[in-house]
Amino acid sequence: MVNAPASSASHNWNLPNLLTYARVAAVPLVVVFLLWPTVAWARWTALAIYVLAAVTDFFDGYFARAWAQQSSLGRMLDPIADKLLVSAALLVLAADGAIAGASLWAAIIILCREILVSGLREYLAELRVPLPVTKVAKWKTAAQMTAIGFLIAGPAGDAVLPGASLIGVALLWIAAILTLYTGWDYMKASLRHVGGG
Repeated sequence: MVNAPASSASHNWNLPNLLTYARVAAVPLVVVFLLWPTVAWARWTALAIYVLAAVTDFFDGYFARAWAQQSSLGRMLDPIADKLLVSAALLVLAADGAIAGASLWAAIIILCREILVSGLREYLAELRVPLPVTKVAKWKTAAQMTAIGFLIAGPAGDAVLPGASLIGVALLWIAAILTLYTGWDYMKASLRHVGGG
């Protein structure tokens, strides 16, 4: 019994969890540099931090599975870290005008779906019913993360690759369409469990 807390603590500080903690810590840094007065270096710094954070999303899961270091904390914190990064970036990009007009609906769709799926997962977890990630959901995540990357680059990106912001907006709409599909897919998979005794 004495060794259990130490073992649990060591699992909390394994490499996969450290990568997840780093992703959470990256969120305020991305926000700070996005809100910095419009200068190219701030945009590129925000993009660099965002890309590194997005990459940790792959490696934390990969190392956890490869090294058998999966933990309850990691399973809980990993999706939270993803949603924090995406939600914070979308909100700041909307505030600074990188996402504007009709494109705001794409961001709203993505944010609403994240909240919906989080609620479903929490509800189904109490019933011990898994809600596995589908292949289309992985495509959605890839489109979403890439779109946000282009939008973070913004004017600095347009100076290097003309139309970079438009590419970001187009990918954001693709992500929103995939978001609607996967959200409905998850709802269908969950309906037989929702409202059960």
